[in-house]
Amino acid sequence: MEYKAGYLESVFSIENKVILFTGATGGIGRVICRGYAKAGASVALCDMDDDKLAELETEISSDGGDASRFTLDLTRMEDIASCVDSVIRKYGRIDVLFNCAGINKREGILDVEESTYDRIMQINLKGLYFISQETAKHMRKAGRGNIINMASHNSVGMLGGCSVYGATKSAVAALTRSMAVEWAKFGIRANAIAPGHILTPLTTVTWEHPTRSVYLRERIATGRPGTPEEIIGTAILLASDASSYMSGMMIHIDGGCLAGGAPWDFDTKY
Repeated sequence: MEYKAGYLESVFSIENKVILFTGATGGIGRVICRGYAKAGASVALCDMDDDKLAELETEISSDGGDASRFTLDLTRMEDIASCVDSVIRKYGRIDVLFNCAGINKREGILDVEESTYDRIMQINLKGLYFISQETAKHMRKAGRGNIINMASHNSVGMLGGCSVYGATKSAVAALTRSMAVEWAKFGIRANAIAPGHILTPLTTVTWEHPTRSVYLRERIATGRPGTPEEIIGTAILLASDASSYMSGMMIHIDGGCLAGGAPWDFDTKY
């Protein structure tokens, strides 16, 4: 058993990797950050709310992990440059950039105001674009790097009231492929994770809704929401050298939603 454990540990190891993580205090982000720290990575926790960052930093540190907090507003270009520079100064390098920051406001296309449109675009797409650009400059000099983007079920499938969010997440999927193609010559690879319908504090209202929850369960083969913990394994895979020949890919973690959800009635002995 020690031999098997040792082999798996060596293949999927992220020990001592430096991971810059945006959206660290979100429902999914904080869980992945804790998972990365438990697996031995040094996690640069980046988000807007310093109080929440301090809480997460303390939580990880008290559990024996290595984490440091960096306040980041992705709508400010100066913040992006400053954050990346601060992480480089502390750790000397960035091995993995995980772009997890994202926001949404559920409104119909006819209801969306310009300010809402701009805010979602700035954080979900523009901010992701330019922090990736800034980080890739350092990765290019190092001759290696790894970028993981948080896409979404809405990158390929749509729900009502998610037009702006869905547009950004579709763009993130395309941008991931662009990064993979343009930056391969620098030793940088890029992949995306597309979660399906995950239960977080922000989505609880949807899963408790009398009609939306039924709609979702009918379209998910497993018949239930996913949990943030169920994303950790894929996040570790993509951050580790086990995925060294993967680039430009988007992995769906959706309980079989894209596969077709619950089947219609059919003849079977079972």
